Amino acid sequence: MTTTRPDTPPPESPGPATAVAGSTPVSERALAPDLARGMMLLLIALAHVPWFIYDAPAGLGMLHPAEGNLADKAAQVLSLVVVDARTHTMFGFLFAYGIGQMYARQKSRGAEEKDVRRILRTRHLWMLVFGAVHALLLWQGDIIGTYGLIGLVMMPLFFRRSDRTLKIWIAVLLAVGALFTALSVVAALMVPGGPPAVNAADMQRLSIAETGYLLSAAIRFPTWVFALGSGLASLALPTVFLIGVLAARHRFLEDPVRHLPLLRRVAVLGISVGWIPGLVLGLQHVGVLDPVYAPAVASVHFYTGIFTGVGYAALFGLIAHRLSARRTRPSLPVEALVALGRRSLSGYLAQSLVFAPFLAAWGLGLGVHLSSWTAVLVALGTWLLTVVVALVLDRSGRRGPAEILLRKLTYRKPARPRRNAPEPAA
Repeated sequence: MTTTRPDTPPPESPGPATAVAGSTPVSERALAPDLARGMMLLLIALAHVPWFIYDAPAGLGMLHPAEGNLADKAAQVLSLVVVDARTHTMFGFLFAYGIGQMYARQKSRGAEEKDVRRILRTRHLWMLVFGAVHALLLWQGDIIGTYGLIGLVMMPLFFRRSDRTLKIWIAVLLAVGALFTALSVVAALMVPGGPPAVNAADMQRLSIAETGYLLSAAIRFPTWVFALGSGLASLALPTVFLIGVLAARHRFLEDPVRHLPLLRRVAVLGISVGWIPGLVLGLQHVGVLDPVYAPAVASVHFYTGIFTGVGYAALFGLIAHRLSARRTRPSLPVEALVALGRRSLSGYLAQSLVFAPFLAAWGLGLGVHLSSWTAVLVALGTWLLTVVVALVLDRSGRRGPAEILLRKLTYRKPARPRRNAPEPAA
């Protein structure tokens, strides 16, 4: 009698493989990941919209304006605590978790390993293409392509590794990230009050402030290519990718009852670890605290985004568990959030269709009239619009347009080899 170690991936299904399954039907989707994605899109809108206040001098925190009234300062502090350097890690965790769900579903239907890998590879390649087009046309801060690249790199290296191997690599990446953060903090403390280094954020504002569309695209696309590599090099996204894969194996979000104590610990500790440096940086940004060591705090703020992003995902797992325990029909807000989460790719791209043409200088240039608190209203209004559209699509049984396109490109059947034409009769 043979046994399977608990820290190894599920064994491959015996017997002949069935046809490769398509994307997950709506009725089979877990509540927590879609609920998290729907809410996460609000955080993404709040994270992106300050970049379009392109005519205001930037302060210490990200690209938030250096000046503003009391409402502006409150919006800036709130964003630095809750949003900035957190959304990309939460999205990265959910991206990896979705891959794990997709893999498990294909294997449960009897698909062969090589076919599942081909599907995932195709999907990630097309995500890279989606990101490139998105960056060229509208938004240099695109993250779709970065996730596609991470999937292409990380999948072959780690997806069939044991739980123990994943845990070791997660620990290694966290340790390396902590070391780089510590070195950055030491360097910042040695030269307190020094000028902030020029970063990708400063470069990205150039394309937004450019009045000519073609020239803005010429700036925008290389900036995105640079960010594509830095997304891997920063180690934050590869780390949350491995955490997401590990969590998907154990169905942390689909079956939260089995993991409630761990979900609570991750939510409380992860969010707390990130919010504390975020609050310090926010108070430095608005002048309540001495900003002399702000670069050091900013380094810690970015690193702790790993824990906060995963903590947010755990929090939504707990919320989904509470909603499911009621055994009643979800309320309208929950239904709408889940509907948007099921169409998160379309919702994400829709934000750029509003922000870029209306706010950038090459479009209507309305970003020049925004302050921090009015930018929050624009982000909230845009997100609410996508929520309403997603709910209408959900009730009519229709997927989002971007999901439809990616699904068709991912699951299209490979062309059959052509048969040799019969030789002509003599």
